[in-house]
Amino acid sequence: GVGVKKGDIITALDGTALDSIEALRACLNAGGGSDAALTVKRGSRTLTLEASPQQDVGGEYRLGAWVRDSMAGIGTMTFYDPKSGAFGALGHGVTDVDTGKLLPLDHGSIMNASVKTVKKGERGAPGELKGEFDFTRDCGTLYANTDCGIFGRLSPQDAETLGGKSYPIAKKDEIRPGQATILAAVSGNETKEYTIEIEKVYPASDTARNLLLRVTDEELLAQTGGVVQGMSGSAIVQNGRLVGAVTHVLLDDPSRGYGIFIENMLDAAGLSYET
Repeated sequence: GVGVKKGDIITALDGTALDSIEALRACLNAGGGSDAALTVKRGSRTLTLEASPQQDVGGEYRLGAWVRDSMAGIGTMTFYDPKSGAFGALGHGVTDVDTGKLLPLDHGSIMNASVKTVKKGERGAPGELKGEFDFTRDCGTLYANTDCGIFGRLSPQDAETLGGKSYPIAKKDEIRPGQATILAAVSGNETKEYTIEIEKVYPASDTARNLLLRVTDEELLAQTGGVVQGMSGSAIVQNGRLVGAVTHVLLDDPSRGYGIFIENMLDAAGLSYET
């Protein structure tokens, strides 16, 4: 046994800093199975645990712990706040594919991405935006992975390149069923405005499913079938105000999806706001 717990972030083995599973494996095998000091971050604490690697049937040394590495994906940035330099994206958290739990964030960055192809959404089979990252440079760093989105700080030079206009914030009690639009990039990196209908508002909901929406825009329906993976975080605008972000698709109807209130995203980001 190692004494590591679910959610621990392994940062070093015998003082050697680790940033990938490969580095951990190399260190374990270089040690030849001798006991090692494992440095882990558990919440805000840093602990040193004693590890006793064991040889598997193939002769490799292992910890006996299930270790996850980094994760990357395409999503949409919802807002940038020029006062604090903070941005919010996705409108939901980044979770472990197997456990469904929020992945603890050690460090992360946001990069430019360009959408190359669209896998159209169909009933029972969610669609997806597929594209490429620009790995040559980071545009910003992440400071939080929460149920309401991922948050970080944008670099000053990337903040300068942001187009678009500023929107006032709509509070949840100001959002009404009816026509609205979403700002989404489904081709290249061009953001366009598409019409939607807000069908229901759930003011008491504290999850990321605060409103139900239906895509009514013929162009978007023809391209994507409605809401697809990668559109998470697309801003929802009603009456010239930012009301929230697209978060999930309805599996049995890809033209429909859920959205989160912008208020909930800003709260999770630790940002103050005035309407």
